[in-house]
Amino acid sequence: MSVKVVDLLVVGAGPAGLAAALEAKRHGLEPVVVDENGLPGGQIYRSVSRSPLADPRVLGPDYLRGRGLVDAFTSAGIAYWPQTLAWQIGADKRVSVTRQGAGGGTLQIEAGAIVLASGAQERPFPIPGWTLPGVMGVGAAQTLLKASALVPDSPAVLAGCGPLLYLFAWQLINAGVPVRAILDTAMASGRRDALRHAGGALRAPSYLMKGLKLLRAIRAAGVQHVKHVEALRVLGTEHAEGVEYVVGGRTECVDASLVLLHQGVIPNTQVTRSIGCAHTWDDAQLCWHPTTDAWGETSLSGIFVAGDGAGIAGALAAEPSGRLAALQAAVKLGKLDAAKRDSRALSLRRELSVHTAIRPFLDALYRPAEAFRVPADDSTIVCRCEEVTAGDVRRMAGLGCVGPNQTKSFSRCGMGPCQGRFCGLTVAELLANVQGCAVPEVGYYRIRPPIKPVTLGELAAAVEGPDILNERAGFPK
Repeated sequence: MSVKVVDLLVVGAGPAGLAAALEAKRHGLEPVVVDENGLPGGQIYRSVSRSPLADPRVLGPDYLRGRGLVDAFTSAGIAYWPQTLAWQIGADKRVSVTRQGAGGGTLQIEAGAIVLASGAQERPFPIPGWTLPGVMGVGAAQTLLKASALVPDSPAVLAGCGPLLYLFAWQLINAGVPVRAILDTAMASGRRDALRHAGGALRAPSYLMKGLKLLRAIRAAGVQHVKHVEALRVLGTEHAEGVEYVVGGRTECVDASLVLLHQGVIPNTQVTRSIGCAHTWDDAQLCWHPTTDAWGETSLSGIFVAGDGAGIAGALAAEPSGRLAALQAAVKLGKLDAAKRDSRALSLRRELSVHTAIRPFLDALYRPAEAFRVPADDSTIVCRCEEVTAGDVRRMAGLGCVGPNQTKSFSRCGMGPCQGRFCGLTVAELLANVQGCAVPEVGYYRIRPPIKPVTLGELAAAVEGPDILNERAGFPK
């Protein structure tokens, strides 16, 4: 396998990765950015430079803001490898990457430092019926809108909690797509708990105003908006036919052939887990995140995490997060002295503090209820890949299974194509619930490479010859 030596490898071309690469370039490094997508921007700015929408303004000003960042990146002369999967990353900073698609190849990169900008993923939402055709995540539906201009052909029901639930409802309304109902599962106690963090929220008034704007637009569109939903069930046998929900002790039902679920996002920790980075349980956000210092450096020297992969803070916070990581990488690689780093970091830390001030407020307001994280119904599927139910996990716990890794031996839970991404958190919380202990005591899956599936053909198509970035191998110069 051919080897490429680089100063700084950035994995992910979302706001954190793009900002990190630009900052690194500014201080004399020659970064290489690899990304699975075909265009830079990540999820939040997906396809912003080449939108398929007739009028991208339907997605809102926050989305359009990303065009400036993407344009700055594409004009900076930074090596960018789209449709490239980093499927194995070692603590020694040796990385195996594969160019996807026809003509792709595989090579290994030796990096002086690595910035991981793998972003976030939607939190699992295991309710009865969530595996039926016609049910999908709000994030997935938003991706279809941004990347392919695909919109629902029938009114959708959006259920769950979190800012993205309301943002996407607003985007659908702007695109002329009717929304049948919003079923908000945020706990009634969330508003009271959030008020304790009102001081921080007032430091970021633009976030509060944006939320009020979305709510006003949704109300003006006449969308049914049900708050404090206590239970949810998607109805149907072969496909989604409706949603049954409980509010105020009453059981109600709404017809729908498309149900979009969302209860917040969590850091995508598959990569950092596979490398062996230390992780910390965040009880405020109810998720794991890699343990990092003030520069985003993990427990492994020279490996950084920036953006939502280090803890959910949003796209605007991701940019200064990526730049801070690049500054410290430049110091470690001898391109910048500590005094200049600290001087540059002052404004970045101020910017970051503004965008993170709102997080405790939002985390409390939209804290997902246990009823929607730990299924009470034993027949509810938890691991979609291997069709393992909540009852199966509880029975395994009763037999002495003390952690998620043992569930693999008992049931193959976590061994499917997603490699535990969409069941790991639920399995851990179920086991902790049965055992009467905290989630950190239960732990998480051991993640092994390949981080995502690769074909034997892709592995066999190892790049050969002195010019490893040739067109035949699929790696752009």
